[in-house]
This record gives sequence, structure tokens and C-alpha cells, in this order.
Amino acid sequence: MPDSSPHGEAVPPSRRAAREAARRAATGATPTTPDAAAAAPAPAPAPAAPAPTWESLITGSTPVVGSGPGTSAPSAPAAPVDQPTPGSGFQPVPLRTPRPTTEPIDIGTPADDDPWIFASAGASPAMPYSRGAAAPAAAAAAAPSAARGTMTVRDEADEPSAPSGSLEDLFSGSASTNDIGHTPPPPNKKRRRIGGWIALGVVLLILGGIAAGGLYVWNTYEDKIREVMGWEEPKDYEEGLANGETFVTIESGFTGQPISEALYDAGVTKTPDAFYDYLIKSEQNPTFQPGVYRLQKEMTSEAALAMLLDPANKQEFTAQIPEGFTVEGTLQRISEGTGIPLEELTAAAADPSAYGVAADPDVVAAGGQPLEGWLFPATYTFDPSVTAQSAIQALVDRTKQSLDTAGVPEERRQEILTTASIIQREARFEDDMKKVARVIQNRLDPNNQETFGKLQMDSTAQYGYGEMHDGTVSSSEEALNDPNPWNTYVHTGLPVGPIANPGDVAIDAAMHPADGPWLYFVTVNLNTGETQFSATYSEHLRYVEQWQQWCRDNPGSGC
Repeated sequence: MPDSSPHGEAVPPSRRAAREAARRAATGATPTTPDAAAAAPAPAPAPAAPAPTWESLITGSTPVVGSGPGTSAPSAPAAPVDQPTPGSGFQPVPLRTPRPTTEPIDIGTPADDDPWIFASAGASPAMPYSRGAAAPAAAAAAAPSAARGTMTVRDEADEPSAPSGSLEDLFSGSASTNDIGHTPPPPNKKRRRIGGWIALGVVLLILGGIAAGGLYVWNTYEDKIREVMGWEEPKDYEEGLANGETFVTIESGFTGQPISEALYDAGVTKTPDAFYDYLIKSEQNPTFQPGVYRLQKEMTSEAALAMLLDPANKQEFTAQIPEGFTVEGTLQRISEGTGIPLEELTAAAADPSAYGVAADPDVVAAGGQPLEGWLFPATYTFDPSVTAQSAIQALVDRTKQSLDTAGVPEERRQEILTTASIIQREARFEDDMKKVARVIQNRLDPNNQETFGKLQMDSTAQYGYGEMHDGTVSSSEEALNDPNPWNTYVHTGLPVGPIANPGDVAIDAAMHPADGPWLYFVTVNLNTGETQFSATYSEHLRYVEQWQQWCRDNPGSGC
């Protein structure tokens, strides 16, 4: 019974019928329908011809039935319209001929029970009229044309491979243009280089930031890091490293910490705190004498302490200058303390401009010492390398410091030093110095009708006459009447220049005198320094008589 629908329409053969028809067509057998095969009587057996193979078909050893001259096909009933006519030489091919690939395919004899047209993807044999094996995708695409309704599922293996091949393959016929495809442009090497430099720059920037941060942390917290990590370096030198020679100056009032820093600056100890830490650790609090000490470099703190306490290591480069000394006496003391020849010191003091002091022309014209008043009285400790110039410079610098502290204007320095030098020679205590400063101010007042501008100070007469250091406080008649420019009994106003080197108290008193009407004063007790001040001459005479009585009671006391 033919396949048809109830309405007489032709029904597509079943999947089995289509499969059988394809196999028959591939082998050249006459296709039959299932019904016809059942109804027709079995034909007489005939000698079976060997089944043609793919190789024989391709090479031509087995001709395709009905396709060549001199061949004929046996008559057979008409086949269904959707099945190939046997013996016509028609070979079922996909709707689109698969594109060949450059890889050769081994063409074998397909299994009789699994025709290639219905094979699954990836197992299809090569087409007889193609140069190579068909792509799996092409075979899968041909299946619906032979068996309608059949659905093929693709996986990753079904996708065509990337085009491959060269121009030589294209011209030789072993590859098509699709195999070669579109050749991608070469990579942009310049862009790759720029990207590489940028990456390198970023890496270097990160590494530099890490290094800078680490350096900052180390410099800021090195001591703490060493302490936590146990990397602390010894604060003191080891024993046996002492060498060479160096000098350390200990000034008056120095305690453990300043001395520790002085030792480090001189190269004696390893760290600024080594000596001080040693004193604390060993619970020692010795008394250090001011002076210059000779030590060695790279010493332990213990050895340095022993040398500082040994008087044999103290260098006698110390000069003590009392208040009220003149330039002559001051240079003598410096020479004794430093060993510098007095002649060198005297020659060095001849030019005050070398120390920033302008020479007073009146003093120079009178034959005086231009540095008088500028060599500050104090105790000085000099380095062993001291020279005449460096020693004098130290004293002058100290005087300038005192003037600045007292608020003395630069243009009044010579005036204040002159006044202060008289105060320094006439009084002993601070209160008396300020009263003497007031007496000088009252006498210099133009309205003064008692002394008429004359200071009448014995110290000035003695300085000008050269008897200041004769051991007495009284002036001789010769000194009182000598017309030298320093004699205030003869000349009004201040003397031509300072008569001594004043200290801090005298300089401050000259700038800040006490308030009072005093015009006279006299020291009535040379041992205690008691001084009486008066505003009138008659009152002053009574105090003069008191002084004279004291001198009679104390002969040889310097009256």
C-alpha cells in the first residue's frame, strides 16, 4: 500500500525508508519500497557483483552506472520523486559543497550499515568531488536535505577551524581563498613599547615610594627600631681604641650633660650622651674644675672621667682678669695664663680696628691705649692653640655682649665705657655703683652750681698721672694738679677716655643710675667698703673727717 495521507497526498518516506534508499543509491542497487518488496516474488539469485569502493569510483576502475558512454541501466519501476533514480550516476551531496581543508583525509570504505549522509558530525567521509574532507559543519548541513525533520546538534568540534594556508597553496590548488582568509595586520610594536615603558614607570614609581617611605621611617625612628629589633649600636667605644691627643674645655658651671657633649665634640666619646649615661649608671656626681684638659680620642667614658679628675691633665691656659684692670694689667694676666709673650700681646692690641673697635682720635693724640675699657674682666679658659689675636678678640667680644645686654646704643659705647670705668674704680657694691653713676650725672648737669661741671674723681687723676697702682686710694698733689686730659680735677666733663675695664654691673649702672641729689661721696671704711653720699659740701666734709679717723685707726691699710 503506497504511503499517502487519508486525502491521497504523498507522505514523505519514513526515516528508515530514506535511510534504506540512500544506502541502495550508494551501492547501485534498485531501490524498493517496503510494500513492493513484500509483494514481489523473490528474484532468482544472480551472481553478486563486488560492491564498488570509494577508491574505485574515484580512480575510475568501477564506472558509475548510467553516467558514462556505453553503459545502460536495467529497467526498473519508477522510484518515488524524492529518491534518486538507480543507475543514473547521481550521488547524494549536501546542498552546499563543503570547502576543502588543507589537511588530507584518509578516504575509506564507509560502512554499509552507516551511510555517510546520515552520519553524525565529525565522522563524515570526504566527498568524491572535493579536494579534501568536508568540514563537519557541511555534512551536518546536508543531512536535512536527505532526511527531513532531522535535527543536528553542534558542539565546539562542529565549528570550522580558523583559515590557514599561504599564497603558494592558493595558486597550487591545495587551498582556497577561504583557507587563507583575511591576514590580520601586524601588531603595533610602537604601542607595545609605549605600554611597556608605562608599566616600567609605574613599577619604578611604586618602588621609589616604598623606598622613600622606608627611609623616612628609618631616619625618624631609627633608635626605636634598633631598640625593638635588638640592633642597638654600642654608645661607648671599646677599650684599647684610645689614640692621639685632643683638648676639652670645661667652663665654669658645666655639669654632666654639657661635659658629655664637649667630650663628643672633641672626639673623645662615641656619642653625645655616652659620658652622661655612664655617670648616671655608675651613680657618680663628681665636681669638675674649669679649665682645659688633655685627653685622647676614642676613649671609654670611664677612662675619660679618670683623666678629667686627674689634675695632671689640666692645662694651665686660664687667665683671670679682675674688674678695674687697665689694658696693661690685662695683657700681663693673659700672658701668664696662656704663655703668649707679652710683646706679642702688646703689638696685637695696638690696632683696635682689627677687633671691630674704632680708635678714639683724642685718646690716640693723648698717647692713651685705644683698647682701654674694651677688654672685659672675667675668667677665661683658652684652647691650647690660642694666639695673641684670638685671646684679645675673646675679651672684646665679651665687652660688646655686655653693652648690648645693658641696652647701650652703638654710638654711646665709648661714653658709657668711660663712665662705667670710673664707677668700677670708685665703688665696690652694686647699690653704691648706681649712686656713683647718679653723682656723675648730677655733676655733669649744666645747672650744677656746686662743682661747675667738674667730676673731681681721684681715680681719673691717678690714671692720668700714672699712680693708679701705687697701693693707695688717695691722690698726690702732683696727680691732682697734672693737666693731663684724664684729670677731672682740672678738666670739666668726662675724661678723654676710659680709665679701666668695667664689668657688667658698672656698665649697667652707667645706663641706669639711681635717683638722688648726691654730689659727693667718700668711703669711710676701706675694709668693709662702706661709702657715704651727700648732697652738700658741708655734709661731705663731716664724712671726710670720719674717713680720716678710720685711716688713723688703721695705719697701712691703703689710705
